[in-house]
Amino acid sequence: MAYENLIVEREENIAIITLNRPPANPISLAVLNELDAALAELENDKAIRALIITGAGEKAFSAGFDLKTAGTPDGEKAMYRGQEVFSRIEKYPKPVIAAMNGFALGGGCEMSMSCHFRIMVDAEKVVIGQPEIDVGIIPGWGGTQRLPRLVGKAKALEMILLGMRLRATEALNIGLINKASKPGELMKDAKELAKTLAKKAPIAMQLILDAVTRGLETTTDEGLKIELAGSYRVATTKDAMEGVIAFIQKREPVFTGE
Repeated sequence: MAYENLIVEREENIAIITLNRPPANPISLAVLNELDAALAELENDKAIRALIITGAGEKAFSAGFDLKTAGTPDGEKAMYRGQEVFSRIEKYPKPVIAAMNGFALGGGCEMSMSCHFRIMVDAEKVVIGQPEIDVGIIPGWGGTQRLPRLVGKAKALEMILLGMRLRATEALNIGLINKASKPGELMKDAKELAKTLAKKAPIAMQLILDAVTRGLETTTDEGLKIELAGSYRVATTKDAMEGVIAFIQKREPVFTGE
């Protein structure tokens, strides 16, 4: 389908979704609806095995909620829609990488935290954070829930209550991002990670993502049941057999998602 607020590209078995509202790439209801549609399209595309979400331009990954729509019916709908779409990313059956080319603030930070991996440019003006308190509101698209799970309660409260903005090296040190990229190398790093992930067994990938995500929301005992069900499921796949044969033959496995 055609998108007005996004650019959706395919490169072999990876897809790149670019928020195309530079310079700040704000997130509106229209952006969320298009993002949801793109995720649905790519989920059904068996050729695509990993996704990258990034922003257009060099200034921002995303400044978050489009404040120009605040107080409008679309703005109110976006409050709920944001949680729905970001939860979909978190539960997505294919790995999703946030490639933060510029600042990721508010909803931009929240979108990145819903992704499975986060890579951020290590540059002076590139920061990440939840500064909502500075304008009298709170994070509304998962920030109060996902940030403590990633960096711990104490650090999350410090960041949210003080409206802290962190550069890449600081974010990396507390576990908020997976990698700090040198200027000019962000997409190279993101694509390398995506292509590595895309070589892995798709069914096993999906089951691992599901087990980890759902397991964090329940007890260890219930999480182990989810894991065991996944183990039984993956044991019957052709990919599991291919993995064993390739190991014995000392070659790289070729997984087909069967």
